[in-house]
Amino acid sequence: MQRVLFLLVAIAAFPVAAAAKPPNIVFIISDDQTWTDYSFMGHKIIKTPNIDRLAAQSLTFTHGYVPSSLCCPSLATMITGLYPHQTRITGNEPPIPPTGKRSPEYARRVQEHVALIDNVPTLPRLLAKQGYLSHQSGKWWHGNFKRGGFTHGMTHGDPKRGGRHGDVGLKIGREGLKPIYDFIDEADEKPFFVWYAPFLPHTPHTPPKRLFDKYAAKVDSPELARYFAMVEWFDETVGALVTHLDQHAPNTMIIYVTDNGWIQEPGKRGYALKSKRSQYDGGTRTPIMVRWKGNVKPAKSAALVSGIDLAPTVLKATGLKPTKAMRGLNLLNASAINSRKFLYGEIFLHNAVNLNKPAANLTYRWGIQDGWKLILPHKENVTTRAGKGAKGTGEIELYHLAKDPFETKNLAATNAERVAQLRKQINAVWPAK
Repeated sequence: MQRVLFLLVAIAAFPVAAAAKPPNIVFIISDDQTWTDYSFMGHKIIKTPNIDRLAAQSLTFTHGYVPSSLCCPSLATMITGLYPHQTRITGNEPPIPPTGKRSPEYARRVQEHVALIDNVPTLPRLLAKQGYLSHQSGKWWHGNFKRGGFTHGMTHGDPKRGGRHGDVGLKIGREGLKPIYDFIDEADEKPFFVWYAPFLPHTPHTPPKRLFDKYAAKVDSPELARYFAMVEWFDETVGALVTHLDQHAPNTMIIYVTDNGWIQEPGKRGYALKSKRSQYDGGTRTPIMVRWKGNVKPAKSAALVSGIDLAPTVLKATGLKPTKAMRGLNLLNASAINSRKFLYGEIFLHNAVNLNKPAANLTYRWGIQDGWKLILPHKENVTTRAGKGAKGTGEIELYHLAKDPFETKNLAATNAERVAQLRKQINAVWPAK
């Protein structure tokens, strides 16, 4: 992992031109890739030329975050603009009954979990009011693509045919981009929204041999070589998609983000403690980019932004208003972004304990202000359910990210006043009772 300094710098104004007509919208969502794993973010080995080019052409926020570091709840925040505690989509799976995962009761609970998306507004449903068509591909945890309001898609969601977290949709990227290209052709002159959330660089790490060989010659660990190769494979698909959009749909706003981090363990197939599913930046931090040629001029900002900002940004750009429940900001509103003083997130168990009570599934809440990050444990789950997926020791943690971006030195014991201040800010967002 390469060091990238935490710079509290804000751009005075994001250059945004008046749009002649609402843009097409494309989300590019990396799956399990931490914030350091890009050439433009300073990695010395991984090569991401296409994402680097996208970053150079975008309003790029180097200090973006997703509120939660697990796939399903993180993706839900992007498509709803709501925190997990608002949607009740907190984990990947429902509670496991005593009868186990093969039981009819578990199947019923899975459907109850899937149905949570029915109760909240989603971007495809909101954009349909403006005549948008929408296409789902890749990761999708909520059954058939139509449940999210998509007019087109790949995921059938049928449990009898392996309908979990994307099913057929997971072929996108790994087996080409034709379904997206066909959808763009079908949309013709109608505005469209594309959800491109490929199973990349997510496990299984099965990159093309040419890419594996490239990185195997640079690192001693086959596991690292496979992961690095997967990142570049994903980068190649980004390049292909962006090129196609430039040729066939130039009035397109592209938003780039990752769902959560992944720090590959050398010598193991798994991920490091401070990445996926954790309360640390290795799991929650991500670059966030907005590219809309002719309307948003390229710039780089270290302002704090969040996955909950994506939906308000899209709605504003397409002539719609964010819902009252949305707490995110328009990424193109420089005044609002630069005025933000505090960023918040929440981490939950992989399998929920209670689908109707988000606090029952909580492990940590975290908040960042002035370069300091406080992590508050929800001790019941961290201590008593540690064997069921809670990460960490259950201690209150305070890190000075400006000096310690990889959260190695807990300063909570010597900064009681700052802990109290940040705790108040966190509780103001969600007291988690």
